[in-house]
Amino acid sequence: MKVYSVTDDRFKRYGKIVKGIDFSELVAKLEECTPLPDGVDYVPGLPELEALPVMKELSSKAYGEMPIQIGYCNGHNSMLNALEYHRDSEINVAATDAILMLGSQQDITEDFTYDTSLVEAFLVPKGTAVEVYATTLHYAPCGVNGAGFKVGIVLPKGTNLELADAHEGGEDSHITAKNKWLLGHPEGGLPTGSPMGLVGKNLCINE
Repeated sequence: MKVYSVTDDRFKRYGKIVKGIDFSELVAKLEECTPLPDGVDYVPGLPELEALPVMKELSSKAYGEMPIQIGYCNGHNSMLNALEYHRDSEINVAATDAILMLGSQQDITEDFTYDTSLVEAFLVPKGTAVEVYATTLHYAPCGVNGAGFKVGIVLPKGTNLELADAHEGGEDSHITAKNKWLLGHPEGGLPTGSPMGLVGKNLCINE
């Protein structure tokens, strides 16, 4: 699968590089205090990360003074497996080199399916932060050449927490957590009952 850089013009439809904010302390803390599992581990918010000065700066500058959370997604992965989207931008902070497989919400069909052949992949170099727009489909990052990845995840507070209500029918049936809409792949190894929607190949970053 061809991998572009986030500096490539192709990335502009999906997001942008975050400038004017110093992420060095956050990158160091991600390296120091977060695990690197064999699988993929996602934590919505981690106190050690949220105690850093960049927490207030991100809330003020990147989210217009909205409350936010800073967590992480770490591990080893090379597959697409699913795509998700939120109603807000997500900021990814690469504490290692990482690859994002991305798509556009506008390409979801009326029956809530999405063709995986439309997905594009982008390398986020270590130390780089990118804003992934609300209309961008994304999921767990991938490592580079089989290596593990560590990526800080910044989102509005409460995102990806447990739902309080039942959701059925149309787009509503794809809500799997607060502020999270999911389209799974039948070969993605997702929990039983997860909403499907991806058609085509379950992409591998190494193919």
